[in-house]
Amino acid sequence: MNSQSSPLVRGGRHTPPAPGGAEPVEQVRRQVDRLCWTGILLGLAFTMTNVQGFAAAGARPGSLPWLAAWLLDPMVSLVLLAILRAEQVTARCGVRTGGWVRGAKWFTLAATYVMNTWAAFTAGSPALVVLHSVPPLVVFVAAEAVTELRNKLATAEPFTSKAPERPERRQGKAPTGRTSFDDYLNRARQAWQPATAVTPAWIREATGCSRGLSSRLAATLAAETVKEPR
Repeated sequence: MNSQSSPLVRGGRHTPPAPGGAEPVEQVRRQVDRLCWTGILLGLAFTMTNVQGFAAAGARPGSLPWLAAWLLDPMVSLVLLAILRAEQVTARCGVRTGGWVRGAKWFTLAATYVMNTWAAFTAGSPALVVLHSVPPLVVFVAAEAVTELRNKLATAEPFTSKAPERPERRQGKAPTGRTSFDDYLNRARQAWQPATAVTPAWIREATGCSRGLSSRLAATLAAETVKEPR
């Protein structure tokens, strides 16, 4: 079928065709990841001088309190970056984090915002409030968006990639160009053992499916194995 033809209807759902020469989703995901992280790091670097001024509280430049004030922002930022990086991995594997993790993330983000804007608010200058609010707020929204974007791009992968046609791929079946959900599920059933922990990562390793499909397969197989243990 020509790549410019109308969308196919599969299972009652319109699936957009994969345009010829389109960028692979994995490549786009890496680009989005790098751009978001670059913006987050630049935003945190901008806030560092403001936080240092807040912590130094008029201390003489070069004095011990003035030097120690430079440690406050990196201390908060490193904890925040560690949490964000861990959230990317847990979200990719379908693992939910606890309340302490989200609490620590929002506490560090709120602390950065308050320390950046405190002097502007006390000075009563709307222009300074806006200037010092933008970088922390960009970091806030980017911190939430970067993980969500990765998940959505992974979900979109099956609809934007198309496996090459293989006429002799399955005997007795017409070539479809893509492995169906049931085919992947059957592969996972055959590979499953009673001691196996059914996770999206294991599903991908056992079946070779995409990240976006692995979460659905893991949930389906986990429900089956709970109801009918082998």
